[in-house]
Amino acid sequence: MSMDKALTGEHRALDVVCLGRVAVDLYGQQIGSRLEDMTTFAKYLGGSSGNVAYGTAIQGLRSGMLARVGDEHMGRFIREELNRVGVDTQSLKTDHERLTALVILGIKDNDTFPLIFYRDNCADMALTPEDISESYLASSRALAVTGTHLSHPNTRAAVLKALDYAAKHGLRRALDIDYRPVLWGLTSLGDGETRFIASEQVTRQLQEVLHHFDLIVGTEEEFHIAGGSTDTLTALQHVREKTDAVLVCKRGALGCSVFEGAIADDWSQVKLQSGVRVEVLNVLGAGDAFMSGLLRGWLNDESWEQACRYANACGALVVSRHGCAPAMPTKQELDDYLAREHAVARPDQDARLNHLHRVTTRKQHWPELCVFAFDHRKQLVDIAEEVGASVAAIPQLKKLLLQGAREAAQEAGLKHNSGILADTTFGQNVLNDVTGEGWWIGRPIEMPGSHPLRLEHGNIGSQLIDWPLEHVVKCLVFYHPDDAQNVREEQEALINEVYQACCKSGHDLLLEVILPRDNPDQDERHYVNIVEHLYQLGIQPDWWKLPPLHPARWQQISQHIEHFDPQCRGILILGLDAPESELKAGFAAAADAPWVKGFAVGRTIFGEPSRQWLSKHFSDEQLINAVKEKYRTLIGYWREYRPAR
Repeated sequence: MSMDKALTGEHRALDVVCLGRVAVDLYGQQIGSRLEDMTTFAKYLGGSSGNVAYGTAIQGLRSGMLARVGDEHMGRFIREELNRVGVDTQSLKTDHERLTALVILGIKDNDTFPLIFYRDNCADMALTPEDISESYLASSRALAVTGTHLSHPNTRAAVLKALDYAAKHGLRRALDIDYRPVLWGLTSLGDGETRFIASEQVTRQLQEVLHHFDLIVGTEEEFHIAGGSTDTLTALQHVREKTDAVLVCKRGALGCSVFEGAIADDWSQVKLQSGVRVEVLNVLGAGDAFMSGLLRGWLNDESWEQACRYANACGALVVSRHGCAPAMPTKQELDDYLAREHAVARPDQDARLNHLHRVTTRKQHWPELCVFAFDHRKQLVDIAEEVGASVAAIPQLKKLLLQGAREAAQEAGLKHNSGILADTTFGQNVLNDVTGEGWWIGRPIEMPGSHPLRLEHGNIGSQLIDWPLEHVVKCLVFYHPDDAQNVREEQEALINEVYQACCKSGHDLLLEVILPRDNPDQDERHYVNIVEHLYQLGIQPDWWKLPPLHPARWQQISQHIEHFDPQCRGILILGLDAPESELKAGFAAAADAPWVKGFAVGRTIFGEPSRQWLSKHFSDEQLINAVKEKYRTLIGYWREYRPAR
C-alpha cells in the first residue's frame, strides 16, 4: 500500500482536503413513519464531503473542508460543527448570495429511506475554479472528491482545477463516486432515495475523469454507473480500462473488495474483506463513514486489510444509529471495538461502545469550572416569606444574580470556565439570556427536598424534548446506604431512568449526592461507597457534585472513577450554605484530586445579599456588587490551590 516519497508529504499541515457536498441534514425522528407524517426533525451536519471531513477528523486525521456555505445560521452551524472536531475551514467559503444546502430525510424501514435534496442554486454547488487555492491544496497530503460535483459545469471545472493542483504537488487523489441520480437530473426532484438509474451521459462524464485518481471507492451500483454495465465485474473491468487507481468496491453487509491490478472474471477469484453484522437502522451516511475509515488506513500507509477493517467497522456502526456525521465512531471508539470485535456480536447493542460514543463526541470540554448555583426555589421562597416580600420578585432577583455572575467571571478572567445553575420556576429568563454564550449551564429536575427522589415537572423524557442541548441535567438525590431497601431501589430506578434519558437525548448529567440531614450517620465514607454502588448499577453521570471531603476520600472516589468511567468529566464541590472559610478548607483538601474540576456553590454567595435585597435594604447595584465579590472570593480560593488553566 506504500506510495512513493513524493506522495507521502509527512510534513504537510493537512492529511486530506475534502471537496464536495456539505449540507444540513434534517432527520425525521419518528422512525417507521412516512416523511409526510414526520412531526419533529433532528439537525445534523450532512453532505458526503462534509461527513468525510468530520469522519476523518474524529479518526485522527488532519482534514480540511473545501466548499461553500451560506451566510446564515445553517452555514454557521456547519462551520462550527467542523471546527469543533478540528476540521480546517479556511477554504470553506461563505457565499453571500446563496443558502446552505439542506436535506430532509426519514427512516421508514430497513429498506426505505425517503429523502429530499434542497439544492436548487445552493451554496456548495456554486463552487468555482476561483475558489480553488493552489497553496491550500499544496499544504495537504491528499485530496478527496465526491462525484456529485462532477455533475455541473462550474463545480466540475473547480474539481478539475483542484485535481491539477493535486497532481502538481504530489497529493494522493481519491474519488467517492457518490452517485445520486436526482443530483444528475435523472429523476423527479422529490426522489432522492433512488440510488441507481443507468445513464450513458453520466457514465461518459465520470469516465472522462477517472484517470486523475489514485483511489476510487463506490458501491456495486456506483461502479455500475462508472463502468457502464450492471454486471459489477464487467463494470470494474471498464473502469480499469480508464484508470490505474486502486478500486474499492463496497458490497454491503458482506464487506468490500480491493482491486489493485487486473479485474478477475469471477467473484470466486476476488478476495472479500469481511464486513460486520449489525441490525440496520439507517444506511444513509454509512458510505461516508466507510470512506473516513478507509482514508485513515490509506493515508497512514497501513495494509488494505487494516484499512478495510476500519472502513467496514465505521460503516457498520453508522447503519445502526440515527444520523450521519454524529453517528460516526471516534478513533478511540473504533479502536476499542476492533480490539475486541470477536467478543462483540452486536456492536449496536454494546453498552461500552455506546458509552464511548457518547463521551468521546462531546461538544465542549471543561478543564475547570467555577459555577454560581442559584437554582434554589424553596430556599428563596422561604426568605421572601420571612421578610414579607412577594415571591413574584424572585425572577428579577435571579436576573440580578446573573449580572453579578457575569461581572465576576469577566473580572476573574474565567473565559469559558464559568457556569451557573438556574431553574425554570423562577429563572427561565436567566436561562434564555445566557444560553448560547459559552457558559456551562445546569438545570435542576428534582422536586426540592424530595426524599425519595421526585421529579419537579414529571417524566424526564418529555422534559428534555424542550431543553437546549447545551443545558446540563442536574439531579439532586438525598441518598444513604441505611435507607430502607424500597426507598433505595425506588431512587436508584429513577436515577437510572434519568441517566438513560440523557444518553438518549445527548444531554450531560450532573448527579448531586447528599446524605439526608435527618440521618445522624453523616460519615463521609458513605460517599465513596455510594459512588461505587451507582457505578456498579451501570449509572455513569457526566459530572458528580459532592460536598467537601477529606483528601483520602477524594483519592478513593477518584479510583472508582478511573476504574468505572475514565471519560467522566469530573467532580464539582457543593456548598451546603457553608461559610467561606469552610469552603476554602474544602478546596484545599481537594488540591491533589485532579478529578475535582471546580465548585458549584450557591447560598454562600447569594444567601445574605438576597435577603437584604428582598427586604429592600439593598439596591440592585448593591446586590450585584455583593454577590460579585463573594463569587470572586470563592474563585480566588479555588485558584489558590488550583492555578488558572
